[in-house]
Amino acid sequence: MQKTLEYWLVVAVARVLGWMPRWLARLFAVALARAVYLALGRLRHVGERNLSLALPGLPPAQRIKILRSVYLNLGRQLVEFCRMPYYTRENTQHLIRYNGLEHYLAAEALGRGVLVLTGHLGAWELSSFYHSLMGYPMGMVIRRLDNRKLDEFVNGIRCMHGNRVLHKDDFARGLLKAMHEGDTVGILMDTNMTPPQGEFVKFFGISACTATGLARVALKTGATVLPGFMLWEPSENRYVLHFGPQLHFSETGNSEADVVAATQQCNDVLESWIRRYPEQWLWIHRRWKTRPPGEPPLY
Repeated sequence: MQKTLEYWLVVAVARVLGWMPRWLARLFAVALARAVYLALGRLRHVGERNLSLALPGLPPAQRIKILRSVYLNLGRQLVEFCRMPYYTRENTQHLIRYNGLEHYLAAEALGRGVLVLTGHLGAWELSSFYHSLMGYPMGMVIRRLDNRKLDEFVNGIRCMHGNRVLHKDDFARGLLKAMHEGDTVGILMDTNMTPPQGEFVKFFGISACTATGLARVALKTGATVLPGFMLWEPSENRYVLHFGPQLHFSETGNSEADVVAATQQCNDVLESWIRRYPEQWLWIHRRWKTRPPGEPPLY
């Protein structure tokens, strides 16, 4: 009963926001984001803690400003997700543009498969959807929602234009197959992990248990790795889907040292993008929850 009610509540909200004029839906989302910011103190405290750890040089007032902007960004994402079923190439021309598409096309042309290094930065749901809408369907590594009916609804929107889902609980085989077939897969690589799925590498100068799957697959298959993020550009009043230059990992092999070095390189790239757009990263996730043996908890 609870899961059924959850499902219909989400469907109702999605349809209402999808039918609303975009400006009105965004206004509603801003109000909702502000209410959530005030109501959920636990998440707010996690965000404050993360910002103090990662950006200790910022004045407290600036960190609070960034954290409030995170909630506004999430509100915008809610609107975009609800409107995605109605998006076409034509009606998104003034809403979204590419930057660095040539990096993606060059990587795809190599035929070794493409791993898009991304994270919970900007509009991550819209990025893969828009890329498929423009004729470049891709795979996405995601975690199943506990509510299976809701999971099917969300994935139905994600995959409207040829995208496919690789679930985290059984993605290794599918990921290797996709690379051998020259496909593209996006991997959100900025969440807290636990050994043995993750290794400790630096992220904002702090040891962070980080997924090594991307590095292992890239070193094993020779797949091309490049960063990709859909970011809100206030000066343009629209989203820009950025693709950065290809990352070059060690060519000496796929030893554990090579895996750790490649994973560190990925974290360095993620950090550089987050530093450019700090108000659009998911600071309310407990990124540094898992600690090296002997270290006290940070939360």
